Amino acid sequence: MAQVRQLITFLQEYSLPLIVGVVAGLVWANVDFHSYHELVEFDFWNLGKGPFLDDGHGHDKNDFLLFGKHVTVHFLINEVFMVFFFGIAAKEITESVLPGGALNPLPKAINPLMGTLGGVFGPVGLFFLLAFVFYGGGDDFGTVSNGWAIPTATDIALAWLVARVVFGNRHPAVNFLLLLAVADDAIGLVIIAVFYSSEVQPLWLLLTAGGMVAAYLLRRVGVRWWLVYILIAGGMSWVGLVKAGVEPALALVVIVPFLPALHAAGSHESVESGDGEHGDAAHAPAHGHAGGGHGHGVGALEQFEHHLKLPVDFGLFFFAWANAGVAFGSINQVTMMVLLSLIVGKTVGVTLFSFVVSKLGFPLPEGMGVRHLAVAGLIAGLGLTVALFVANKAYNTPAGLEFLDPGKMGAVFSVVVAGLAFALARAVGIRREPD
Repeated sequence: MAQVRQLITFLQEYSLPLIVGVVAGLVWANVDFHSYHELVEFDFWNLGKGPFLDDGHGHDKNDFLLFGKHVTVHFLINEVFMVFFFGIAAKEITESVLPGGALNPLPKAINPLMGTLGGVFGPVGLFFLLAFVFYGGGDDFGTVSNGWAIPTATDIALAWLVARVVFGNRHPAVNFLLLLAVADDAIGLVIIAVFYSSEVQPLWLLLTAGGMVAAYLLRRVGVRWWLVYILIAGGMSWVGLVKAGVEPALALVVIVPFLPALHAAGSHESVESGDGEHGDAAHAPAHGHAGGGHGHGVGALEQFEHHLKLPVDFGLFFFAWANAGVAFGSINQVTMMVLLSLIVGKTVGVTLFSFVVSKLGFPLPEGMGVRHLAVAGLIAGLGLTVALFVANKAYNTPAGLEFLDPGKMGAVFSVVVAGLAFALARAVGIRREPD
């Protein structure tokens, strides 16, 4: 049993389910794209005849729909499973702003937060510039430009993993990058909700607001079982977002902050974990680290992550498989735009913004210099998971379909950042510190 636990921990720690899923999707799509596409778009309730675009339009009147959606494999993965992925990301963000978290008090987080902004503005600016260079003046410029948010994403798990390999587990650049990635995820959630929701019907958002009220009331009456919050409040939020036309994968983002936490100020409990793990909860990546609470003597917020992190970690195999299956023949200018924006835009943006703010009185963490900052900025260009998700939203229109696979390929190719970061670190004299 101990060996099985060690194997599971190893697989989680090195994000192997996600990586294997990417490889499996790429191989299958390039060997037999037809069978791959048929399985990904298989409609369980309509004899397998699901549409390529799950956008609620053009359905046959005899089709069976769930809240206006075809229940395809792709739908179950991207709109249901990813609810829990983003919920755990929201847990990380919530913990980071609690007392003792990485964003509390705010002054110590100013530098990495400014780096986060640079890691958004840099890629976006470069993406628009490249879009103008390749497509400016043409009919496709507006459609291609809609992918501007794809390179803003940073994959927390992979960034954390690569940072540990490059710098060593205890180097301050690791926590700097982790904090940056968590804040980047928060911005990414806002971008998805605001910019990639079409034909919004605001009245249905009252149901999501009702879910938030329900979560608040559950907390007020002292409910400590996380599943009650997820089923009742989360269910209301999901249905509200689906019917409103807002990305339903974000359903738990507005619910998770209401879950009572072990170390929240004024909560029913204090930090007293016997194994000492929870003191560093804000510094553990949401979906790449095998640590976490054991579910006893902890708050509902910690229990939520503890019980769901394992299935989410391994479920990322299916997300990667269903979203990274792109034929290599689809590579075009958009692929290069996404990739260059992630590599160059992130590196320059993070480095420039953090360096400038350090000169304004908000220094980098002790033991971290400009060369470490530049390598951390490059590592932030690992945008695999969320970048794939955003690509599906950015080009989920008839006009955007021809740019969907090229955009996703750019996100997949961002894994080359791992090798580039290692090479840059060696070039500037950074060696991995011993644990």
